[in-house]
Amino acid sequence: MKAQEHRPAILFGAFDRHNFGDLLLAHIATHALKGRTLHYGGLADRDLSRVGGHKVQALARVAASLGNTPVDIIHVGGEILTCSAWEAAVMLLPANEAPAVVARLDAQPAQRAAWASAQLGLGDLAPYLLPKGLFANVASVRYHAVGGIDLDRLEPAMRAEVVAKLQAATSVSVRDLQTRTILETAGVSCHLAPDPAVMVADVFAPRIRGHARQGEVARVISACPRGYLAVQCSADFGDDETLAALARQLERMAREWALGIVLFRAGAAPWHDDLAVYRRLAARMGNVPVVVFCSLDLWDICALVAHSRGYAGSSLHGSIVASAFALPRVGLLRPGQSLASSKQAAFAGTWGSAGAPAAVPPAALASGMAEAMGAGQADRDAFARELVKAFGASA
Repeated sequence: MKAQEHRPAILFGAFDRHNFGDLLLAHIATHALKGRTLHYGGLADRDLSRVGGHKVQALARVAASLGNTPVDIIHVGGEILTCSAWEAAVMLLPANEAPAVVARLDAQPAQRAAWASAQLGLGDLAPYLLPKGLFANVASVRYHAVGGIDLDRLEPAMRAEVVAKLQAATSVSVRDLQTRTILETAGVSCHLAPDPAVMVADVFAPRIRGHARQGEVARVISACPRGYLAVQCSADFGDDETLAALARQLERMAREWALGIVLFRAGAAPWHDDLAVYRRLAARMGNVPVVVFCSLDLWDICALVAHSRGYAGSSLHGSIVASAFALPRVGLLRPGQSLASSKQAAFAGTWGSAGAPAAVPPAALASGMAEAMGAGQADRDAFARELVKAFGASA
């Protein structure tokens, strides 16, 4: 057995809060490292097991428990290169506390930074990248399929910290060409690897099928005998004009294909998805079958997407899971967002999209989904296989 297989591995990522993609990434990493002693590290102690996640310890607590034991640190992925301490600290707050904190501090950079540092117990500007000196004996530091398409738009001090941490790592892989170009220009050596979520169907299909046969997913499938579209949007879509545009598009899609519309959350942490926004959206669609899906369980969400007729949403991992199950999918751009700042566009520009548009504005959703559905099933099947093959080649 290789020496590293005797060492504990620390899986480090943003799976310390409820975000569909981050919770899934931890499971993919766990599967890839089966047989190793694993610890789940985040920025705070959190137990997400009730929604299909893991029991997570603050990284400092993990370090203290392991003492001088040699460890491997593995960053499991996600858009962690551009997540600031302020953003991380707010997203770790209870949902009912975050609005007051943001209202008080958002326009005060100095106080905001001090509050975030106190909340996290760290002075780092990019805290989801391993803080220096935390572990006594680090054998290796690896970043796996991380993202950072807005890295060149960060303030200089944070960007310099990110670059320095990556330059000190044992290995770095990124999930899109846009991030790789930025990092290589900054002097960071890295290679491409698909987001690990492309493996979800290959690794977890039986588990996901089991969730489709029970609970809320089974009720949705029963309520939509001709099938449904799985639809997600973040709280950024909550203004009246955007909701009106989305409602018109979803009604059109539901009528044209005789499908139900199921609205689900891909994240319940602050600055993610908002159930109240979905209820307002559903209220605007009185003439088509609409279900607001309430479960936040990771495997329920996977099953909902996997058993849909197609996916539309702003979540990159929603798109990736749909692609892994060879389903039509189209990304949603936030109001005012450009393709250049879209994680979905960056991922599709690197790995392909099986004939579907990477992402469209809300007013173009129906035509985008029609294009996605028009792609052949054989092409979608081949694309799913290609992503799995590319993941294996990058390991």
